[in-house]
Amino acid sequence: MKRRTLLAASAAALALATGGAFADGHAKTKVGFIYVGSIGDGGWNYEHNEARKKVQEHFGDKVETFFQERVPEGADAERAITQMALQGADLIFTTSFGYMDPTNAVAAKFPDVKFEHATGYKREHPNVSTYSARFYEGRAVIGHIAGKMTKTNKIGYIASFPIPEVIRGINSAYLHAKKVNPDVEFNIVWVFTWEDAAKEADAAKALIDQGVDVLMQHTDTTAPMLKAEEAGIMAFGQASDMISAGPTAQLTSIIDDWAPYYIARTQAVIDGTWESKDTWDGIEPGMVAFADMSDRIPEDVRAEATQMIEDIKTGAYKPFTGPINKQDGSVWLKEGETAADFGDDGLAGMSFYVEGLTAEIPN
Repeated sequence: MKRRTLLAASAAALALATGGAFADGHAKTKVGFIYVGSIGDGGWNYEHNEARKKVQEHFGDKVETFFQERVPEGADAERAITQMALQGADLIFTTSFGYMDPTNAVAAKFPDVKFEHATGYKREHPNVSTYSARFYEGRAVIGHIAGKMTKTNKIGYIASFPIPEVIRGINSAYLHAKKVNPDVEFNIVWVFTWEDAAKEADAAKALIDQGVDVLMQHTDTTAPMLKAEEAGIMAFGQASDMISAGPTAQLTSIIDDWAPYYIARTQAVIDGTWESKDTWDGIEPGMVAFADMSDRIPEDVRAEATQMIEDIKTGAYKPFTGPINKQDGSVWLKEGETAADFGDDGLAGMSFYVEGLTAEIPN
């Protein structure tokens, strides 16, 4: 208890010394960002940092942003987040799932600092919010395109960690590929990392050797796209437009646009209106977007994908619409039911494959 009090006192002193935010707005608001990988990864971390730049551009000299990259999940993250709080941050965005417990641990010690954790679900303190994007909406669209485009009927999927966010994406992509191509198969390789170009490249090569002609990924670097380009197959970028790595291979990319959310939450801190909440946005608010579609995609398929994007945006179509069974054959959603009919809890905690996927989810 004594140590916690001293930490809080130190944070307060540093905030005053380094120019933290004040009610009358006369000092800069300091906004920190913690990244699990490199801002040069061309994917997840790159896009978060691009959003940071837009925060700085939007607010100008009213705000000071700073970041730390390549912070491992776990104890190292807690140290990094603590250091950022001690440097006088008013608002800290922690941008990887494994930062969830470290974020809450540090939040308990710095009640005057606001914390925003990406892709997690724990809000153990009133100064912690959570946010994520409905990536599965984007996976539905690329699944449809992949099912139409594959010639071998084999689609490869490079997966990071077996958490609901990743499992949802696999299920969504598979369901929509299977819907337009009953012969399609998914080959899944788990790499147990978010960012490791060598492992991602090895996974891509293994899938290409298995005969896949379309690659998807839920990892952070452009290594799979580079392998797809080298092998002359098709691929989808992840988190950011990866066209520079695969000018021929890329069919489109799912783009995570965090900037509007980061700007709004920074403004809330400046205004003194920030409150703890959970945000899960998708295509409609623009948090999930797409790179330009390749000319390799036939005009009719491009039109279908564009219509799906519009229907998801308006709510006319829900990616998880029954009938859908679980992998063991038990009913998950009956005909006409949608996952949305039961709230977001089922999707948020998804821990099963849908029927048709033959692999097992690793422990």
